Amino acid sequence: MKRRAFLKGSAGLAAVAVSGFRLPLAHGADYGGRLAVFIQADGGWDPTSFCDPKANTPGELIINRWAERDEIRQAGNIPYAPFAGNEAFFEKYHDRMLVINGVDAQTNSHTVGVVHNWSGRNSEGYPATTALMAASGAPNLPVSYVNFGGYAETGGLTRYTRLDNPSLLRSIAYPRGEGEWDSGDPEDSAFVSATDWLAIDHYRAATARRLEAAGRLLPGDSLRLGHYRAAMTSGDALQAFADAIPPEDELEQPVDATIGNDGYHSQLRRQAQLTVLAFKTGVSVSADLFLSGFDTHARNDPGQSWLLANLTDGVDYLWDYAEQHGIADRLFVVIGSDFGRTNFYNADDGKDHWPIGSFVVMEKNQPWTNRAVGETDGLHFAQRINPRTLKRDEGPSGTIIYPKHVHKALRRYLGIEDSPGARRFPFNSTEDFAFFS
Repeated sequence: MKRRAFLKGSAGLAAVAVSGFRLPLAHGADYGGRLAVFIQADGGWDPTSFCDPKANTPGELIINRWAERDEIRQAGNIPYAPFAGNEAFFEKYHDRMLVINGVDAQTNSHTVGVVHNWSGRNSEGYPATTALMAASGAPNLPVSYVNFGGYAETGGLTRYTRLDNPSLLRSIAYPRGEGEWDSGDPEDSAFVSATDWLAIDHYRAATARRLEAAGRLLPGDSLRLGHYRAAMTSGDALQAFADAIPPEDELEQPVDATIGNDGYHSQLRRQAQLTVLAFKTGVSVSADLFLSGFDTHARNDPGQSWLLANLTDGVDYLWDYAEQHGIADRLFVVIGSDFGRTNFYNADDGKDHWPIGSFVVMEKNQPWTNRAVGETDGLHFAQRINPRTLKRDEGPSGTIIYPKHVHKALRRYLGIEDSPGARRFPFNSTEDFAFFS
């Protein structure tokens, strides 16, 4: 009997029809917490054309060409730029959105900006918050932390998994070729031969016994033992995830565009689709989605327009697909970038690197949403903010918002601030911002 046929007939696993395939309602672990998605807009987006809109200032260089013919709009309590697909996005989601503006990455370097904005520290070594989520909430799930590109530092707390190739995932889930997609002959479609599989299984079991018999283990060996134990008990969950992934022609397809001499590529919808299925089947609790191309040193507006429209379309798809699969009430989404772009156009009609950026945090049915906090002036310079009131404060209680403030607040809100992993990588002497109060 094919494994999927067995799952469909099992009384313990309900199933629902989705887009021509059947999704087993499997949960690989008893994890009932939030499911975190961090979306990395790689290259440096232009927040003045998105969530921190800026009109042009008389006597200054033009900051935005859209401001020559339109004005700043507002959805609920959140201002946005009338640019790309922003209107539909902000009108639909402002009530589950917190915008944090005026975040200073303290750099114009992509390398430092990526590390700083996704770890909270401007030097290497600190884990991504998604890695902390996986290490704290469900470290032994088969693919507890999924990353599709960009920053994926784990600090040695867990491991991350790339899911760029669903066919390869199926081969790993069914290494002996017994999946529904095989040719009918397990030996023809096997990822490894029966002989090799027995050898692998023997080695895995022997290594686990050796580590268990060793008594006190070094941290690395202890983590490895946990992974071996998980591998021996998580096969069903990984196979359920593989079963849930639709055939290639039913997966969301990549999109490409050529604007002038610039080529753009996105798999954001597919990444969101695979992430939701991983969450649904209980094999994962956190994921990094990735969209590159935002480094628009030439032709800023056409490039940013395509990219921001693709970004908001991908986030919209993520939420809709999560609703379809019944996990939207657990979804927690963070969107950010390396930094921002200059408050003027260069000779190539592009914009260069600018250290001031923004984060967008999203969750359903929360009292802290439908707000924009932090502040920049008319030329997009960050202003000092009171961490308690979140109002502009030029006195001794005010401070510029840095990525460490955002990540410290995220850790606390997500319930991982006091986890062993977070204690190994603390934000000492860092103000507590009341973003989620």
